[in-house]
Amino acid sequence: MLKKEYFKNPTFILLTLIILAYAFSVLCRFYWVFWASEFNEYFFNNELMIISNDGYAFAEGARDMIAGFHQPNDLSYYGSSLSTLTYWFYKITPFSLESIFIYISTFLSSLVVVPLILIANEYKRPLMGFVAALLASIANSYYNRTMSGYYDTDMLVIVLAMMIVFFMIRLILRKDLLSLIALPLFVGIYLWWYPSSYTLNVALLGLLFIYTLVFHIKEKTLYMAIILASITLSNIAWFYQSAIIVILFSLFVLQNKRFSFALLGFLGLATLVFLILSGGVDPILYQLKFYIFRSDESANLAQGFMYFNVNQTIQEVESIDLSIFMKRISGSELVFFVSLIGFIFLVRKHKSMILTLPMLALGFLALKGGLRFTIYAVPVLALGFGFLMSLLQERKWKSSNIYWASISIFTFLSLLPIFYHIINYKAPTVFSQNEASKLDELKKIAQREDYVVAWWDYGYPIRYYSDVKTLADGGKHLGKDNFFPSFILSKDQTAAANMARLSVEYTEKSFYAPSNDILKNDLLKAMMKDYKQNNVDLFLASLSKPDFKINIPKTRDVYIYMPARMSLIFSTVASFSFVDLDTGKIDKPFTFSAAYPLDVKNGEIYLSNGIVLSDDFRSFKINHNTIPVNSIIEVISIKQGEYKITPIDDTAQFYIFYLKDSTIPYAQFILMDKTMFNSAYVQMFFLGNYDKSLYDLVINTRDAKVFKLKI
Repeated sequence: MLKKEYFKNPTFILLTLIILAYAFSVLCRFYWVFWASEFNEYFFNNELMIISNDGYAFAEGARDMIAGFHQPNDLSYYGSSLSTLTYWFYKITPFSLESIFIYISTFLSSLVVVPLILIANEYKRPLMGFVAALLASIANSYYNRTMSGYYDTDMLVIVLAMMIVFFMIRLILRKDLLSLIALPLFVGIYLWWYPSSYTLNVALLGLLFIYTLVFHIKEKTLYMAIILASITLSNIAWFYQSAIIVILFSLFVLQNKRFSFALLGFLGLATLVFLILSGGVDPILYQLKFYIFRSDESANLAQGFMYFNVNQTIQEVESIDLSIFMKRISGSELVFFVSLIGFIFLVRKHKSMILTLPMLALGFLALKGGLRFTIYAVPVLALGFGFLMSLLQERKWKSSNIYWASISIFTFLSLLPIFYHIINYKAPTVFSQNEASKLDELKKIAQREDYVVAWWDYGYPIRYYSDVKTLADGGKHLGKDNFFPSFILSKDQTAAANMARLSVEYTEKSFYAPSNDILKNDLLKAMMKDYKQNNVDLFLASLSKPDFKINIPKTRDVYIYMPARMSLIFSTVASFSFVDLDTGKIDKPFTFSAAYPLDVKNGEIYLSNGIVLSDDFRSFKINHNTIPVNSIIEVISIKQGEYKITPIDDTAQFYIFYLKDSTIPYAQFILMDKTMFNSAYVQMFFLGNYDKSLYDLVINTRDAKVFKLKI
């Protein structure tokens, strides 16, 4: 039995709070596992599949590391941080690779409770840390991006950032050597784990420097900490960084008196100059351009075309409204305001909390840069909420039971909206069991050097399950990358076949081209140069001609992946190739809109996309305008290519598809114009009409079809 003395031991109390908060976080994350386990379609290889698209990039890297090799130029994440960590877990534990994918986030992301409780402990407020840990570990946005099955680097992004903040605060309060060496260590680990953390690390160290000048101007230890941590920001090899840091740390400890302010100033200036000269500003500028100014570097290529900006289509980088912003950070608007007030009081009481401002600012950037940033503000404001709860300790209570009951009730009420969110946030797996099985089947058909042309959303999963190459994926989807899959899927079959062959062969050529070669910058320009074409519209139009000649040798097979789920985003897919390449704007309007019925009344069918369809399907209304329908196509079987077409008005421009055989619940009707009706995706996937001289159908299901290019 535990002795009463243990409950008075600060270390025992601290460890108990950490264990309880950690167990709470892990248990909450198991809710999705229990729910998802009821659906067979979420399983593959006897384990649940992951729910994060980008996770398949790291899964591919881990798979290749276990195999011990990968193909040249296959864009594998071989050796990346999460892939490496997964590889080692696979090697030293008895768990399957698929199980590690599902549960690694459950256990690692819950470690966020550790720095929160440790920070509060530095302020002699363990209750503050415990309450903050409960709130932050499952707050909406943090939970969404670190739940079970969310296999991505987000699982440690906040944990490591808060560990850096903790050692900064500890160093200020204690001036100890452990914090001095731990700070650069965690900065280095953070950069290895998540290279995009460079900007945040610079901001944290920059603020620490300003804080030191204002409040601790004569504290040499803080200056040395900034210098050591800044060295880890350099782009030299980690072992050189480690050697420099160990040498400087040892000299500082053993020869402290020799480290005058002049010497520290010289070391600091030299480190800063080296960082700038080695490109230390470039990552910051890139992130500002991408998330704040929403620029697409492919639109600014010298002598290149203006492609469609991918930022216009990614939900993660879209601005969010204030209510969603507050709920994602604290679970509810009320708790957000209480937390914000608490944070202000916390900074007034403990000014070292100023060091968390870069994380708070990055979280507030979500109002402009997109919802993905909200997770950075979660732990900071949670500490504010915990601080207010800890202030209740300073009040005089008639009974300790009343005090603890009040704390418990307030905390539970603050968590209620988050519990509700967890119960209702039933995220599906990226692919269904049937889709994953068919891609696994494709692995037995295709070779590792072959390409599968697909929209970028499916690039990583295809590479993982089929072990092939792709043109675009979650990390390679600028406008210039997306143009080719978009063109292949949304143009006619002849143009699609010619572009599929050209884009694959030119992509492979580009890997071996000199850095200043046009192949490195703009594949379309390179194609036009080889075909001696100056007008891009004429060149693209020539791809539709039967007598178009492929002048480049065939080096591999090419497959085209057409899933049913793409019908929900096909208008976005097509947008990337229906642009004026001189302006980057869509200049060829088209229509493709999937919908499901909401209501039927007065002889009209009200669809989810705002269209009102007459019950005889002869016309539809949009903005009170009645528009005739060319034909109604009743798709009876996608797999068998069985459909019934009923002509209505051959002068009309629009077609209505009624999908009787759809696996996509939100796509029962599709409205499209003639351009989309003649696209390769519509003709080949929905209707089964494909040119047998150009394609072979190698995988055929109602979920997805895969065609092999013959030319």
